[in-house]
Amino acid sequence: MKVYFCGSIRGGRDDVPVYRRIVQKLQSYGTVLTEHVSSTEITERGEDAASAGDRSIHDRDVDWLRQCDVVVAEVTQPSLGVGYELGRAVAMEKRVFCLFRPQSGRNLSAMIRGAADGDIFVVKDYIEEEVENVLEEFFKHLKDVK
Repeated sequence: MKVYFCGSIRGGRDDVPVYRRIVQKLQSYGTVLTEHVSSTEITERGEDAASAGDRSIHDRDVDWLRQCDVVVAEVTQPSLGVGYELGRAVAMEKRVFCLFRPQSGRNLSAMIRGAADGDIFVVKDYIEEEVENVLEEFFKHLKDVK
């Protein structure tokens, strides 16, 4: 299985430790095409795009979206890029699983929560300590559906 993980990069990197936990768990289900999102080496300035440029990053990531079987997004930290990726994933009819931590004090965008249908586009509120169990539950359901 190919998994596309979404998390904030230029929108803020406060959640990198959570991203790392998520990516480590996702790797038990298959290849995480975007594991770099969880890297502590990447700052809010983004990847070192000096040679490749933003267009190259965009095109690579859209190609990975086309290849993936499922999209998992940590959406607690607001990010224009993550919102864009989710919109593209919906247009490609990909299965989407969004994770949100209400205890952050933030409000999840209505465009994300309102897109949830409980099947193809799922939004789950969680606490960090339970993230691995939440992912297990989602992927178990995903296998049952296939």
